[in-house]
Amino acid sequence: MKSYEVNFDGLVGPTHNYGGLSYGNVASQSNSQQSSNPKEAALQGLAKMKALMEMGFQQGVLAPQERPDVAALRRLGFSGSDAQVIERAAKDAMPLLVASCSASSMWVANAATVSPSADTADGRVHFTAANLNCKYHRSIEHPTTSRVLGAMFADQKHFAHHAALPAVAQFGDEGAANHTRFCRDYGQAGVEFFVFGRSAFDTRYPAPQKYPARQTLEASQAVARLHGLSEDGVVYAQQNPSVIDQGVFHNDVIAVGNGEVLFYHEDAFLETDKMLAELQAKLGKRGGNFQSICVPRSQVTVEDAVRSYLFNSQLLSRADGSMLLIVPEECRGNERVWQYLQGLTSSGGLIREVKVFDLKQSMQNGGGPACLRLRVALNQTELAAVNPGVIMTAPLYDTLTQWVDKHYRDRLSENDLADPQLLLECRTALDELTQILKLGAVYPFQIN
Repeated sequence: MKSYEVNFDGLVGPTHNYGGLSYGNVASQSNSQQSSNPKEAALQGLAKMKALMEMGFQQGVLAPQERPDVAALRRLGFSGSDAQVIERAAKDAMPLLVASCSASSMWVANAATVSPSADTADGRVHFTAANLNCKYHRSIEHPTTSRVLGAMFADQKHFAHHAALPAVAQFGDEGAANHTRFCRDYGQAGVEFFVFGRSAFDTRYPAPQKYPARQTLEASQAVARLHGLSEDGVVYAQQNPSVIDQGVFHNDVIAVGNGEVLFYHEDAFLETDKMLAELQAKLGKRGGNFQSICVPRSQVTVEDAVRSYLFNSQLLSRADGSMLLIVPEECRGNERVWQYLQGLTSSGGLIREVKVFDLKQSMQNGGGPACLRLRVALNQTELAAVNPGVIMTAPLYDTLTQWVDKHYRDRLSENDLADPQLLLECRTALDELTQILKLGAVYPFQIN
């Protein structure tokens, strides 16, 4: 039976703004308070989805969240009508209003961790929504994320959904941004690679000194248990604390993997040789031939990697066996990174082609091509069981671009977040979107 890796890209929400909310994310902090363009952001994301679909890749879409999150503001003591809640938050606690308006759910690499049926004990595809509890503005996402994923992957015969892990620092979970799967074929048993920044309980593991390590070893282990993964199908590796302190807040900012290949920076991990040997041995037992591409610091520095998002790219396998790397425009703008990529593709190695996409609106807020997609490996039967409304087609692309043009603003500043009309615009847009994507009632305003 044929199997696929389906990329479900996050649709940028109507409140896309530069709130500078993510400490440790250099781009997010450096562009704080600038005016954003939600319409352009959404259309840039849709253009990438359409392009990959036209290249022959299976492509889906994942809906954004309701923002501002009035219910979250009510839990923090603001009362009255929805408009009054927004007005009072803007007057008394503007940073909380900005957090409640975050459109960061667009980066669906943080939505959940996904294990394909070939790896799990019960033969179903497993999803665990990420608690994202390192940042308040992201910690409020997982209830809606769970409902949206449940509406997309509803057939319990094929799909299993787990609630987010306990919302405490010891189980900080950032989802697929710190998870990669290696396999010979998407439908065959593979090795799931969990990268953590620190251990909550074992002091033998070093921790960064400047920025927080968002993913814990204990969270990764809990997800592996929930998904019924076998010990010989899992590898855990620690992210280098020094690169976290240089702005590498997730593993997908310093490494990307797909199929049998890991593309990573020389400084990405601790005990790299040991990790590579374990991946090679475990994948070898499952019929695979693990291969790695190390980018040396002498050619691309960690700073270059962070500013260009070289590794926050999509590594895709084409039908002829060659690999394609999808990178943001910022890679072409960095001389050292672009020179490295030209040499990489001309060497006749594993990665044969690089394609560049303009994702400036997302990049300025700290998310590149890899942040924008959640990968789900599915066999033909499972793909047929996915809600067809979320699978990208040419007509759906046209419908969604018209929807964005109709509902999105082309400029948004922090002061605009205090406009109660923005909430009404968002709810009107999302109510229509759930009908387009055939999701049913997934948002709080539709349920309560």
